[in-house]
Amino acid sequence: MAAMNLVSAGVHSFNLKAGKGFSISKPKGCKLGPRAALVEAGPRGDGSPAALQVSRGDLAADLQAEARAMARAANASVYSPELLANKYGSRPVQAAKRTLEILVALGSFALQLLVDQRNGTLDRNKRKRAIKLKGIFTRLGPTFVKLGQGLSTRPDLCPPEYLEELAELQDALPTFADADAFSCIETELGMPIESLFSSISPSPIAAASLGQVYKAQLKYSGQTVAVKVQRPGIEEAIGLDFYLIRGLGFFINKYVDIITTDVIALIDEFARRVYQELNYVQEGQNARKFKKLYADKEDILVPDIYWNYTSGKVLTMEWVNGVKLNQQAAIESQGLKVLDLVTTGIQCSLRQLLEYGYFHADPHPGNLLATPEGKLAFLDFGMMSETPEDARSAIVGHVVHMVNRDYEAMARDYYALDFLSTDVDVSPIVPALRDFFDDALNYTVSELNFKTLVDGLGNVLYQYPFNVPAYYALILRSLTVLEGLALYADPNFKVLAASYPYFAKRLLTDPNPYLRDALIELLFKDGRFRWNRLEDLLIEGRKDRDFSAKDALQPVLRLLLGPDGEELRNLTIKEAVRVTEAIVLGSVADTYNSAPSFIQTLMINGNGNGALAISTADLEATMELRNQVFRIWGLLSSSENFDPALLQPILQVLQQPEGRSLGGRVVGGVTQRLAARLLQQLLRTPTVPTSSSL
Repeated sequence: MAAMNLVSAGVHSFNLKAGKGFSISKPKGCKLGPRAALVEAGPRGDGSPAALQVSRGDLAADLQAEARAMARAANASVYSPELLANKYGSRPVQAAKRTLEILVALGSFALQLLVDQRNGTLDRNKRKRAIKLKGIFTRLGPTFVKLGQGLSTRPDLCPPEYLEELAELQDALPTFADADAFSCIETELGMPIESLFSSISPSPIAAASLGQVYKAQLKYSGQTVAVKVQRPGIEEAIGLDFYLIRGLGFFINKYVDIITTDVIALIDEFARRVYQELNYVQEGQNARKFKKLYADKEDILVPDIYWNYTSGKVLTMEWVNGVKLNQQAAIESQGLKVLDLVTTGIQCSLRQLLEYGYFHADPHPGNLLATPEGKLAFLDFGMMSETPEDARSAIVGHVVHMVNRDYEAMARDYYALDFLSTDVDVSPIVPALRDFFDDALNYTVSELNFKTLVDGLGNVLYQYPFNVPAYYALILRSLTVLEGLALYADPNFKVLAASYPYFAKRLLTDPNPYLRDALIELLFKDGRFRWNRLEDLLIEGRKDRDFSAKDALQPVLRLLLGPDGEELRNLTIKEAVRVTEAIVLGSVADTYNSAPSFIQTLMINGNGNGALAISTADLEATMELRNQVFRIWGLLSSSENFDPALLQPILQVLQQPEGRSLGGRVVGGVTQRLAARLLQQLLRTPTVPTSSSL
């Protein structure tokens, strides 16, 4: 659904006082007469549809209304390759005519590519040909508009230039007759239009590939709504197209070796999604689920659905007054900042991807509005998708492996992400990943451009037998679109910098076993704890509004004391001994350095290194470790929701047998280290100190 913008040009409504009857205006080209453009309804009579509007607080009534809407959509079409083959296989003339139309359009494009290849200009003309293909898809109609948008999310099928141009493909198709739209509303809802709405715009305020949108006012409640009406004959048009495209898919799978992806599977998956968009009741249910999962944040808005005004081909939802997210001047004129809205969109996209796995699969600027209150409104829930639970954790792990430059592990991640079948050898892919990421990761997280990263990874995917799952490609597109919008406002904006706090928070607080392993992998290397990594994670994680100091590191503690944590316990004991020793030695050093010079002279010293048998370099490293631990504790204790009681679970755990054993081993290790240092100090030859500092 395109943006429901109250300031849209060309939208007019006319209101007359109640008791004056209703007045109508006949739009140009309209054939319906009185019902073509109802502008005001008179007073309700005995037949008033007062029962149509359901109180939001009445859950039972709302469920009943939804059930009635589902009944109205009982005959909604579903995608079935077999049914399409039976239907259009018996219509050879119709199929041949449409085939000729498609072949002429796409054949001329293919011929141009062939000429480019023979002339050696294929790479040079990629952008030019991508623009040409975008125009062809627009002329071929709704199915190909949707197909082009789908291809714009597939880096395994298209070079970057094509991805960029097809991503700009908009649903800017001609509107259909208002008379047909109003007739559809009456047929679907079973009532005259004047009984449903007190006013409705005389022409659509937006048109999309599958339908168009009107602004209306409910007669019963007076609430302003957006009414989406399906394009007439759309099922017939897309059914024939998908039947023909699927036939082309068989040809590609059999004869085109350069494309390693199963094209038939892609076509079937895409067709199922488009057919789901044709069922507006399903779209309403998608919107309700999305609202339940993500509109709990005060800066996210999802419109309500009016079930008694909804059917398979008519969708009525709350009107959202706002501005498209790519209209920067209009947004800033309301005192809002595009970057704040984009950051909100990024955070919501990450939640969709990595928390619940249910996400908006048609993320273009027309479906994102900035409201006057500063909220980000999501529209059009016809095409949704889900991220498998295993893949959600694997994506976070993939980011960890990228930060660690562990390219072998990155390559293996593609199994878990379902990019590669398990029989594919990933060893040839590792050098390609190393070549790209070694250069890309020379930038800091705040400097790395997400689009550059996606384009580079897309080149790798394009060269190897990857099959990018739809969920992953769509999320990449979503984040790329958001970054592109932000770059208009701030050329230095980087989506990865805005995303990193979320990843850090998830690593520190999520009890998921995969993420616990990823955190441990990030923090431990070669048997040593990387305190700088923990400090960085806490600094970034605290930037996320949902960060909880109470939850930070608790998952690791549970793993540490669990039955499978012996290896981690051994590493932790060694590190705990180092930290405890650093604190003790640091305290001694502070005491020594703060003492008067004559007291320092009286203290045991040797080799000019003060009261401890430790070199200057070791002492500096020890002091830095102690200071780093103190800084980390400061980050935790200064968090808004910090409560000293968060230490209580740790104390309770330490009272358990495994915890007492762990504590005893740490105390024993510290005692041994300090005793060894003391013995070394006593056995060496004392000298006169040459410095008053330790």
